[in-house]
Amino acid sequence: MARKVISRKALREEVEAAERSAPEKEKKKAEAKKPAKPRATKRKSRAAEAKVVRVKLYWHVVNQAMKPVAKFEYHQKNAAQKKADELSQGGKTPHFLHKHREEIAET
Repeated sequence: MARKVISRKALREEVEAAERSAPEKEKKKAEAKKPAKPRATKRKSRAAEAKVVRVKLYWHVVNQAMKPVAKFEYHQKNAAQKKADELSQGGKTPHFLHKHREEIAET
């Protein structure tokens, strides 16, 4: 389809005529508008501080299904490794160490 030929001069004259009449309209709008009252600013709510959760680290001797078989304090890694080796040699499934964090209950 052929496009319609646009007369740029005619469009320019229409825009300039609209700009000339615009200040008259703006004066009428300014008179009609009342000054707006400033809105009260909303206070931001304080976010609750995250509680500090204390945790203690343990060594768990676990099987292939990640089920804990034995639990040792963190500083007893050698004893935990020995236990894992004993269980691995005696049974069909291998056992290994896994670090586990537990929350300390506040008293």
